[in-house]
Amino acid sequence: MAEWAADDTVDVLLTGPVFFDLVFTGVDGTPRPGTEVHAAGLASSPGGVANLAVATARLGLSTSLAAPFGDDVYGRWCWEFLADREGIDLGRSRLVPDWPTPVTVSIASGSDRSMVTREEPAPFTAGEVVGDAMSARATFVDLGATRSVRGADVWWRSAARAGTKIFADLGWDSSGRWDPADLAPLADCFAFTPNETEAMGYTRTDSARDAARALAELVPLVVVTRGEQGAVAIDAARGEEITMPAVPANGRDATGAGDVFGAALVVGTLRDWPLEHRLSFAALCAALAVEHPGGAVGAPGWGDVADWWHRARGSGDRELAARFAFLNDAAPEPSMRRRAELTFPFADFGTTAARRSNPEKKRGTS
Repeated sequence: MAEWAADDTVDVLLTGPVFFDLVFTGVDGTPRPGTEVHAAGLASSPGGVANLAVATARLGLSTSLAAPFGDDVYGRWCWEFLADREGIDLGRSRLVPDWPTPVTVSIASGSDRSMVTREEPAPFTAGEVVGDAMSARATFVDLGATRSVRGADVWWRSAARAGTKIFADLGWDSSGRWDPADLAPLADCFAFTPNETEAMGYTRTDSARDAARALAELVPLVVVTRGEQGAVAIDAARGEEITMPAVPANGRDATGAGDVFGAALVVGTLRDWPLEHRLSFAALCAALAVEHPGGAVGAPGWGDVADWWHRARGSGDRELAARFAFLNDAAPEPSMRRRAELTFPFADFGTTAARRSNPEKKRGTS
């Protein structure tokens, strides 16, 4: 596990809850009391903020995650998956005794899904986990969570003042008020990525384009996502405004697709790509994600992108080839990572996490 030093700078720093996800796909109906239904597939995966962490890491960004992990079988497996298999820095994360790992069961049926979650309040706030010694080029913040969690926004506001690009989301307003005052924290953010219903609700507008234009008065980069209809985006600093179609996909499971979209958007932003390329890349990565079940395990790496591009160039679709021609020079060399296997390994299970939580064991002492 990499140690965090005050003068280190990572591409992405993330905080938030890590879930253990069980994702059922191809479910043959909605379960009702007293009945049983069957699923065609099952994936085990770290979830929650881990979806973002895995997505950014597989796309080549150095990623540090500061989060509590339950010191149980689910939490230790998530720890090992993220640190050992994905190379994510957990130097500021903690294994917490007597706190159960949050668990979500996701049931994908047709084009929709339903979820059951069991979660206890986290033992630390985000600020308490991150601390003061941090330096990152970008981070993601759920502004909806900061409204209700004491001290949740302190760390990212300090990061913004230090030059970190803050990619913000706000989420669904279950109260239905859509209070524009909730957008005030965008003054400290670099980007805002609501869906079109949220964007129109907060701006009191009637279209995704009008909502994006209103939000562009508050934040430098606005991306209003529209599901299968693509996205509308404005980069105010560059004076760019585009409407980008989605990339066709054979959707199996949408778990984590929004996180993959956000991760790909950060990749393009940190590489200083034109807005059109950033949006196309984000749409492509999200499309690749929904074709595989399981949130984090389904997040594509550059190897998966390269495989898709090879097929696309041979498809004869000139419009698609022209749209993604920038990929010819985009993939990092020499190694290109790909998705993980959908497995829950038990061999030597827990030994790595145990050594991290008890360094004396690593040296063979009791």
